[in-house]
Parts: sequence; C-alpha cells; structure tokens
Amino acid sequence: MKAKKKNVIAIILGGGQGSRLYPLTETRSKPAVPVGGKYRLVDIPISNCMNSDIYRMFVLTQFNSASLNAHIKNTYVFSAFSQAFVDILAAEQTPDNPTWFQGTADAVRQCMPHFLNHNFDYALILSGDQLYQMDFNDMIEEHIRKEADITIATLPVNAKDAPEFGILKTNSDSCIESFIEKPAAALLPDWESDVSEQMKAEGKNYLASMGIYIFNKKLLVDLMANPDTKDFGKEIIPQAVGNKKILSYQYEGYWTDIGNIDSFFEANIGLTEDVPKFNLFDDVNKIYTRPRMLPPSKFKNTLVDKSLISEGCILNAKEVVHSVIGIRSRIGKDSVVKNTYVMGNDFYQSIEDMEVDTKNNKILVGIGENCYINNAIVDKNCRIGNNVHINGGSHLENTTTQLYAIKDGIVVIKKGVTLPDNFRIE
Repeated sequence: MKAKKKNVIAIILGGGQGSRLYPLTETRSKPAVPVGGKYRLVDIPISNCMNSDIYRMFVLTQFNSASLNAHIKNTYVFSAFSQAFVDILAAEQTPDNPTWFQGTADAVRQCMPHFLNHNFDYALILSGDQLYQMDFNDMIEEHIRKEADITIATLPVNAKDAPEFGILKTNSDSCIESFIEKPAAALLPDWESDVSEQMKAEGKNYLASMGIYIFNKKLLVDLMANPDTKDFGKEIIPQAVGNKKILSYQYEGYWTDIGNIDSFFEANIGLTEDVPKFNLFDDVNKIYTRPRMLPPSKFKNTLVDKSLISEGCILNAKEVVHSVIGIRSRIGKDSVVKNTYVMGNDFYQSIEDMEVDTKNNKILVGIGENCYINNAIVDKNCRIGNNVHINGGSHLENTTTQLYAIKDGIVVIKKGVTLPDNFRIE
C-alpha cells in the first residue's frame, strides 16, 4: 500500500543554539550553516523530502534565524497552483506557550496549531543538521504496511560508535522492544539486533537511532498533549517503547550527524574524495539550493587537485588541494590552500571599491597573496591579508579569540573578520 504523498507533512527541527558548531553558529542558526561550497545544511532534509515527493515542509527554529529565513524565501518558491511550501516556524510567545522551545518535542508541541491547519495522516520528523540521501517513500510504506504507531530510521553501527548514540533493540519483526541512551561499552553484548549479512560482516551489529521519525497524526497529537515531555530522543521514544508499536526501518547508506566542528569539517572535506560517501553528482537524489546567477569560475596559474570549486570564483592561487572552495571566493597569487573549506563570499567587491581599499591600505575581501592555509575553515566574507600563514593540526590547543577559534586542531576563521598581513597561526 502506497502512502498518499498529500497525507504526509515534514517537520524539520532546526536544533538548539548550536554551541558545538560555534563559531559557525555565532551569527546564524545551524540549518543555515553553509555546506559543500554552495548549499546550506537545511537544503539536505528539504531535498530528501522533494526527492521523495513530499512538498509540505515546516522548518522549526529559534536562534539566529534571519539568514535561514532569507535562504528559504529566496530558494523554495513553488507554483501558485500547487500545495507545496516550506514554512519557517520560529519560537513565538502565546498565552498558552510563553517560553522558548525547551526541546525537540516541545518545539513540535508549540507549533502543533500550525500543523493542524493542514490535512495529514503522517508526520515525518527530521533533523536539520544531518548529511545523507534517503528516499522516505520506502520508510512511509513500511510504516503503513506494518500498521506501526511510530517508525524510527535506524543505522547499523559498530561497537566503537554505539556508545555515542541511542541504541535500539528489535525483535524478529523489526519492532523495537527496548532502548538505551549512549550505552557503556560493557553493556553492548546485550544490545545486538538482527542486521543484514553485509552489516554483520562489517561488525555493525547495533542499531542507532538516526533522529528520523514517522508518527501517526492521532498519536502525535495525543503525545503532544503532555507538556512534561520535552524531547523525542530522551523522553517520547523511551516512554513509547513497550507501549506502542514502534518499527525500526534500517538504513545502510551514508549518514553523518553534523554535531561539532570536527564532524562538519570531515563531512565537507570528504566531498573531495574520488568516490565520496555523499554523492553530489546523483541525478536522482539531487541536492537543491538557491539558484544564483553567477559567472563560471576563473583560474590563473593554479594547480587544483582533489577539490570542489563552486561557481563565481577568481583563483590566482598556486595550489588548491583537497579543499572545498565556496561561491565568489577570491584567492591571490602564489597562495596555497590545503585541506580547507573556504565558504566564499556573499558579494563581489567592485573594481572601484577594491581601488579605494587598496589606496586606504584596507585588506580586500578574499584571501591575499602568498598565503598558506592548511586544516582550516574560512567562514564567509573574510578579508585575509598577504603572507598569512595558518597551519592547523593536533599540535594546536583549543582556544577562542575575536578573530578565530581552534577546535580539535581545526582553525576556524570567523565570519567577516580581517586578518592583517603576515598574520600567523602555527
């Protein structure tokens, strides 16, 4: 039995303050963080929905939402003759809800009146900060066929990774019988589930919750009537285990949670591999984003190896290796960029502006000449002078300054800052 697509709404959770992704979330919400050179994190769940013919989506957010609002407004414009929409619901004070969102379930609870204005039978609840490509149709059809109350997408993981997740245990019908949050390694032998032969061969015998849920409408409404439950992963799901029919839908593709700077950096640099785990070149599972009218990128005497170069760039660099270069990036003569994500710029400087800045000894937007940048993230609209040397790595201690932060050896240059000539981090 196939789910009628008009009977499914998607609810994309924008996440909290995003402190673990600081400083990338200093001025923007987590779903608005640029990824892959030209996309935003929120484009991933929205694209997965569109590729699954789900065209009614709500994005729930409360922190630094201005850039997210602008991105969605400028990107997801549907025909006036369709029911398709992507609506942002920010935390709002009402007589019934005077507080900000207190957790994932509380966010859904506070926004329920908006959802109930639409006809739907199933709610697909997604996270706004994960990288994956998934057809939700199979999951929805399985949910309906097995008459589940809740379906949770699960990912087989190994013993090393299992303690980082909520681990679920299933019976022979793929129904979830028990749940444990971040189990200690000593407890793992009791938490193995039935997985495919391929997953067994890879030692992935444990099922981790991916934070992707399908709820029947009536059950969701009933659960949201209890104001004491604030979070899906910590309260709603554990309390439903044993009381409701909860189905595990196993997903064996690439999935990563963009929870911190290290995982964000690894996911972006991973896109430069010969056969990346996340495929941007998939004609079926396209990733949609804002259609910008930008010129082709231009190169001069630049060696580019194993890198992604977005549109509208002007590169006079000596080398760009194992790096992702975002839209409108400018990199000066004789500069070397390695193992780095340069997010690019929101605008071009005119020649007149550049002449004025040069005359006033002001550093231009972009990366200057004779720079060396390795193991770094350069946020948008930075002005990096000439002869700047940034060498990230495990030899650096975690720190935060007005200009940059260092986390797990990765140097993050903050959005819109200026690094003077000869500046060094090494």
